[in-house]
Amino acid sequence: MNKVNFPKTEKIELPGGAIAGGDSPFFLIAGPCVIENEELLEITASHLYAIRKKYHIPVVFKSSFDKANRSSVHSYRGPGIEKGLAMLQAVKERYSFPILTDVHWPEEAAPAAEVADILQIPAFLSRQTDLIMAAAQTGNWVNIKKGQFMAPLDAIRAVEKVRETGNEKVMITERGYTFGYNNLVVDMRGIEQMRQAGIHVIFDATHSTQLPGGGEQSGGQREMAFPLARAAAAVGIDGLFMEVHPNPPVAKSDSSNQYYLDNLDETLKVLLAIDSIAKGRI
Repeated sequence: MNKVNFPKTEKIELPGGAIAGGDSPFFLIAGPCVIENEELLEITASHLYAIRKKYHIPVVFKSSFDKANRSSVHSYRGPGIEKGLAMLQAVKERYSFPILTDVHWPEEAAPAAEVADILQIPAFLSRQTDLIMAAAQTGNWVNIKKGQFMAPLDAIRAVEKVRETGNEKVMITERGYTFGYNNLVVDMRGIEQMRQAGIHVIFDATHSTQLPGGGEQSGGQREMAFPLARAAAAVGIDGLFMEVHPNPPVAKSDSSNQYYLDNLDETLKVLLAIDSIAKGRI
């Protein structure tokens, strides 16, 4: 009988010195979708700090200072780059979290990189060469959210843009595919295909539940985040991305698909057990 082999990407050192990849447990990227106020950041960061201590997994704190791709011109976008980065810097100093935030324009990359350890390219901008290369040229990690229009192996082209600058610190986040109007589906084969190509893959369990557009704001099926995350963990992932909020229904962005912060603990308990089996640690 042939031995079953699970694809394992190379081990990588994350900001802060934590190791991920290979047979290591997945790392967690989590935080509120957009910066709303200092209280929200504090509540979320303190909860994630306890999660990090309990499960001994690397945690990257995520929040956006600007959401430039909102459905409506009247939607809340965030505090802006100057104030937003200052607020993220405070979280970083208090909790020693690496920081991830979005950049939408090439000129945002350098100032954002002074605070953020990982610069994120939004899904709708995942083919924007100038933006990707500006983020890569900072020397920081780059997380490319794979566009809903992009096939798994087409994501390699985006990774190559980062590597062309001499920066090897790049990862791809899977967040579902457009399926008709106002709907996304996740093809779990894509995670496997990208990892077999040597790409470090993050699974976005919350944006994968979105029902994009269709009105003043996107809808979502938050209840699907846990089942999709279980499936992704079984396939094998390097990182898990979850936008979390103490009270998602009142969130100023992605209120239909952000995950309840209080549910994260038990969710991770299950997902880490699956991860151990998938990566052959038990």
